[in-house]
Amino acid sequence: MSYARDRDFPRALTLANAMADAARAIARDYFRQPIEVERKADLSPVTIADRAIETEMRRLIRAEFPGHGIRGEEFATEEGEGYTWVLDPIDGTKSFITGFPLFGSLIALERNERAVLGIIEAPALGERWVGAEGLATTFNGTAARTSACSALEQARVYCTSAEMFRADDLERYERCTGGALLRRYGGDCYIYGLLASGYCDLVIETALKPHDFQALVPVIEGAGGRISDWEGQPLSARSGERVVAAATEALWTQAVAALSGP
Repeated sequence: MSYARDRDFPRALTLANAMADAARAIARDYFRQPIEVERKADLSPVTIADRAIETEMRRLIRAEFPGHGIRGEEFATEEGEGYTWVLDPIDGTKSFITGFPLFGSLIALERNERAVLGIIEAPALGERWVGAEGLATTFNGTAARTSACSALEQARVYCTSAEMFRADDLERYERCTGGALLRRYGGDCYIYGLLASGYCDLVIETALKPHDFQALVPVIEGAGGRISDWEGQPLSARSGERVVAAATEALWTQAVAALSGP
């Protein structure tokens, strides 16, 4: 049974949107304001906004579904039964702290380690993609649909930064996209929203963690696209760091063939 037919789905969807609303409000309070930037153990940046958003998201979850688990980027995992919320309060903190508006907040709900509900929220732009297993993806309340691109040479390709690729990954990326129509860089989770709405055709990235990609799965799939790891395996809480998302099955098949080879 698809999650959209689950009896708790309306409550979960309402909660997810409430968390996205909270993320939008808090992010806007801090965006382009003088704030302190700290470095985490992995040297990635974090701000008071990241922590404030995740704190509020966790409060909302506990109030509505106290038995659910929570796994976020900034705080310790809280174990639960059946379902787990996966949170990235600010995906693209480097963009956020430099005033670039294409950062986002990611909210996912997992069932059996598979994302069944996902939101890409772009606070600075007032834009939101919502996807759920069994339903069509929406963008600001209207239907979103991927493009009909079916060939690599016609594809508009995005990734957040070429710096994310190690030498062997960069070789695979170049093999896959060297003959594409165009390649663009930057955007973090926002580029997956662009893919869901048909404005680009292929996103290829690495160095991602589950909180970076779980929310993307229902959004891309509900818009008609395919998303997986580079080997073509479905994404889950146990997936590795490599992600490829494509507008169509045909384009995804070609991309995976190029990325998964030796």
